[in-house]
Amino acid sequence: MQRREFIAATAALLVLPRRLRAQERPRRIGFLIPYFGQPARDAWRSGLRERGWIEGKNLLVEYRYYVETPDRVPALAAELVALNPDLVIAVGPQAAVALKSATATIPIVFVVVADPVGLGLVQSLSRPGGNITGFATLVPGDFIAKRIEILRELVPGASKIAILVNPNNPLHRLTLATEEASRASRSLGVVLLTVEATTPEELDAAFASAAAQHADAIVDANDPLTNSQAPRVVALAAKHRLPASYLFRLFAPEGGLMTYGPDLPDLFRRAGDYVDKILKGTKPSDLPVEQPTKFELVINMKTAKALGLTVPPSLLARADEVIE
Repeated sequence: MQRREFIAATAALLVLPRRLRAQERPRRIGFLIPYFGQPARDAWRSGLRERGWIEGKNLLVEYRYYVETPDRVPALAAELVALNPDLVIAVGPQAAVALKSATATIPIVFVVVADPVGLGLVQSLSRPGGNITGFATLVPGDFIAKRIEILRELVPGASKIAILVNPNNPLHRLTLATEEASRASRSLGVVLLTVEATTPEELDAAFASAAAQHADAIVDANDPLTNSQAPRVVALAAKHRLPASYLFRLFAPEGGLMTYGPDLPDLFRRAGDYVDKILKGTKPSDLPVEQPTKFELVINMKTAKALGLTVPPSLLARADEVIE
């Protein structure tokens, strides 16, 4: 062996044990989430495994759930920060706002936040700044208007459409205030109504209110509350015979009429990439906020027939999935 090769081989042997010891030390992350559906959980773990992280082995995850106690989000955020994890995951706008308020040093990766710029979480999508970045659920602009347009295509006679919101969700104020939503309602000749729910029990009153105001259809603005109560929400829409549009696919198998929005499991899978990068030393400020790359339009034909709706062939042709 030549002298140069010998020196290189010896150096590699000296460095290898240090690297192995570093890899063997489990990393700890915090996870603040309303609830965790199985498809999203499976995608999250798959995204980690693809990059060599195995939950319970070289990655320890501290979960805190808040869907049943939304008022405790700030306390749960402080609890996770006190553990001094290597990074924290924030699912939903409430969690992201609370964690950003709780720490300016621990890296934060958010998921399922529609407008992180509007919320003041990041400076811009391309240059988030600070200690936070993540995955937006919506493309900025006219997405809420797009959902209204598609619903109107399915229910062409609708003149009043209710928007179901949670007033405790900071993003819903932004959703309702967008010029795009107002422009879409004017161009389609639709009056937008607002109905509110902050608890599972209030969902009943919200749908009853929409029916009492003679709404012809309803749009779920999306919230951890409605996502976690998907079967109840779908049942209420059926009870009041309200054609309903939802953001995520999870409503469709429950009997939801139509869903149009990002592929949620795909976002959780991609989050594993940012976790990997940050744990290996990349700063959140150097990772741009990523937008959805996969959108799904799902139509439940059984529900459409129950409501007496005829699905236009043009809409069926655009659907990613049709549930018979």
